[in-house]
Amino acid sequence: MNKSKALAILALLLYILSVVFQFSDEDVIANALKSIILPVVTLLYFVTVKKKSLFFTLFLVLFSVSDLMFFLTPYVSNNIDYFLGNSLYILAYGFLVVEVSKSISLFHVIRNYKIHLLVLTILNIYIIHVLQVIVDPFVAKTNEYYVELIYNIVMLLLLSVALVNYFYKDNVKSLYMFLGALCIVFGEVIWVAYTYISERHFLSVVYITLYVSAFYFFYRQSRIEREVELDESAMLVS
Repeated sequence: MNKSKALAILALLLYILSVVFQFSDEDVIANALKSIILPVVTLLYFVTVKKKSLFFTLFLVLFSVSDLMFFLTPYVSNNIDYFLGNSLYILAYGFLVVEVSKSISLFHVIRNYKIHLLVLTILNIYIIHVLQVIVDPFVAKTNEYYVELIYNIVMLLLLSVALVNYFYKDNVKSLYMFLGALCIVFGEVIWVAYTYISERHFLSVVYITLYVSAFYFFYRQSRIEREVELDESAMLVS
């Protein structure tokens, strides 16, 4: 068995075990297993993808580091764990936004997708408002409130950019990126519901399933060769 197959099987096994332990009320073990899944996917990316993208690599590495901080939780203060962990997630999403948007012509998007951008902006503002209303009783107007706000803004910016990128390129690679971003956003909304509304095992399992699905799509798009530069140039001119 080669390394890529072994890592893929390991990631799937970690997911299955995390679900089993979650329904067995072994939350600590379940969360520990969840924290290892993305680092395994990151290793899979390094092993199987020859032409690596800098920004996508930074996204995977920073997200993995933040996930692995779970194992440092007993040894650091809550403030360090919260602010450092979420800062790494925000930076990771930021690098992914750069990765998705770097080949998009801003002029072309503004010229051809005015209505799309308007609808996306209104929808994002509404979703951010709803999420902040949910977390407000728990974090009030403290520093955590603004961290949550920035986190949600960057996360929804990623979804918007990924959707525009799909409209712009209309290929399998951009579709996988959009589906990954969509799973991330739905997963984060479920996580907010699990954390602040109802700690039901079902919600946690849905979250981790969406989380794993997102990185499956991200990994799949990374395996697809980039479009020929001539084709991209033609799109910029159109």
